[in-house]
Amino acid sequence: MARSRPRRTNPAQRPRVIVLATGGTIAGAQARGPRRGYRSAILPVDALVAAAPGIHSLARLETEQVASIGSQDMGEAVWRAVASRVQRAQANPSIAGVVVTHGTDTMEETAYFLNLVLKGAKPVVLVGAMRPATAISADGPMNLYNAVATAADPRAWGRGVLVVANDEIHYAREVSKTNTTLIGTFRSTQRGLAGLVSAGRIHFYGAPVRRQTRGGTFSLPPRAALPRVDVVYAHAGMGPELIEAAARAGARGIVIAGVGNGNLAAPALAAAAAAAKAGIAVVRSSRTGGGIVERNVEVDDDANGLIAAVELNPQKARILLMLGLTRTRDPMELQRLFYSH
Repeated sequence: MARSRPRRTNPAQRPRVIVLATGGTIAGAQARGPRRGYRSAILPVDALVAAAPGIHSLARLETEQVASIGSQDMGEAVWRAVASRVQRAQANPSIAGVVVTHGTDTMEETAYFLNLVLKGAKPVVLVGAMRPATAISADGPMNLYNAVATAADPRAWGRGVLVVANDEIHYAREVSKTNTTLIGTFRSTQRGLAGLVSAGRIHFYGAPVRRQTRGGTFSLPPRAALPRVDVVYAHAGMGPELIEAAARAGARGIVIAGVGNGNLAAPALAAAAAAAKAGIAVVRSSRTGGGIVERNVEVDDDANGLIAAVELNPQKARILLMLGLTRTRDPMELQRLFYSH
């Protein structure tokens, strides 16, 4: 286990870290009075930094407001804007790392997207909060403090995109949001944590096991939108209609959030096989939240032309499939991407 290092007190020795803000609950504010409701993406990035005492002792901070949205509204346009800005930071030798503030709802998707498209070894750390900035015991300030500490630490280089929350450091590929409201919502149940960070003191564990930013696998098409990929949720008594509707709507790929080991009822399986035969990439993932979806167990993937998501949950399988379809439409080539990423 890598041990924490003391913080630098000389301003000239502090690493330069860029904080890119996109909105989310970490920048949210409540209405007056004892109400549970709040609006996300209200506060600017400089207000978030100001709310974290001592954060400037960790790094020389620069801030930029890339977007001001709740992450339920996150999409390709903002992904591209963030990726472009982070890539410029990767190319700037004077910048040590990047922090991206983000809503928690889709943070795992943005983190995994960046993990696949960025090129470079510098730390990129996503951070959010479960409570708005005006809440009692808001978790945003400490999360941001720890995220900056992680991005400024040279031991974070080469680990791909990270997510920091609740004193934990997660790899983008492994992390998932698992609870609607709890502070400890993020879990890396498959391969475990990347490390811990407590009041800026960092303890890294093992290195990532799959390909990430250092490899720079995918390049975004400069003008064309990414291929459309839809997620279809499986359930008892599932028919073919939702899969057929996705195909009619123009999906180039479909991810099935299958029951159990990525399974689906016979009528839905027939529709999935028909979509695959028509040239649509169809991936079997699982709605369970954990485990591995293997090829050719209860479903004959070879015969049906389907792809197994392996460890990826449906939302991350969608990200990999969208990017994979910019390179190939061959199901077995796409399957190899799921084995390596």
